[in-house]
Amino acid sequence: MTSPLMLSLTAVVVIWMFGLGGVAVWYRRQTAVAGRLEQLTRDSLLPAPDDKKSERRQSVLSKSMDQAFQKKGWYESVRRELARADLKLSVAEYLALHVILGFAGFLVLGFLRQDLIAGLIAGVAGFFAPRFYVGYLRGQRLSRFDGQLGDMLNLMVNGLRAGYSVTQAMEAIGRELPAPISQEFKRLVQEMQLGIPFEVALDNLTRRMPSKDLDFVVTAMKIQREVGGNLAEILDTISFTIRERVRIKGEIKTLTAQGMITGYVISFLPIGLGVMLYLINPTYMGQMFIQDNYFLCGIGMLVAAGLMIGIGFAIVMKIVDIEV
Repeated sequence: MTSPLMLSLTAVVVIWMFGLGGVAVWYRRQTAVAGRLEQLTRDSLLPAPDDKKSERRQSVLSKSMDQAFQKKGWYESVRRELARADLKLSVAEYLALHVILGFAGFLVLGFLRQDLIAGLIAGVAGFFAPRFYVGYLRGQRLSRFDGQLGDMLNLMVNGLRAGYSVTQAMEAIGRELPAPISQEFKRLVQEMQLGIPFEVALDNLTRRMPSKDLDFVVTAMKIQREVGGNLAEILDTISFTIRERVRIKGEIKTLTAQGMITGYVISFLPIGLGVMLYLINPTYMGQMFIQDNYFLCGIGMLVAAGLMIGIGFAIVMKIVDIEV
């Protein structure tokens, strides 16, 4: 591929990305209220085939892609992952981001290095970057949510003992506590105010936040609603249990931190070193990819090394992953 052609393709991709971003920002500013309603109801478990869903205005291409993807089995799982990460992106925008970053990485690094293999590596890294970013945000948000459960239960128990109803106690949680637990309980209260049954709203909450500790709380509230009992005492006991679990998990995390970091270092250091050597001296590392008598040997060495690194990383992570 010649330099002028790659430069032209890179310029086209960059202009397209800026144009798409500008249109998305303009549409979001025009439809802020619709965006909030869509965020509120996009994870609802209620079947509502006759209701028109509140949607923020999108481009014609984005709408058509979303409508086409809705029939796919993976559409709901992708949308649920975006909701757990608290990202205001549609499924079509999220998938388009994969393609754009992968194509841009391939063109930019391929143009700078004039190397097909380097371009492929950058393209693969750019393609999977949004998925890793969403997973990182989801994990961080869930971790903060779990850390706030103890304070949430104390606030709810104190509210119930002071004479608040369950809904009023949840409203106090949404006002007093920081995100993300305040966001989720505000959404929970808003769903109930919109007419969603209490049990279904709780199911939506556990679907958005897959936390084992939250499952205990939700199960206790459902049982108390059916058979009665002192909800404040039940939640107080659960609060003590959750706080002890958080303390023990923190101690275990401290004790296993060295082993976990060792697993990451010994697993990703050879990969990073190989990529760096290829970028610094592609002639030296390129011997493994030259189609000569040693081509199959070089590819076989890379495959065997990748398998052994993956097996070793899985074993180390299994050792340091201690259930509480």
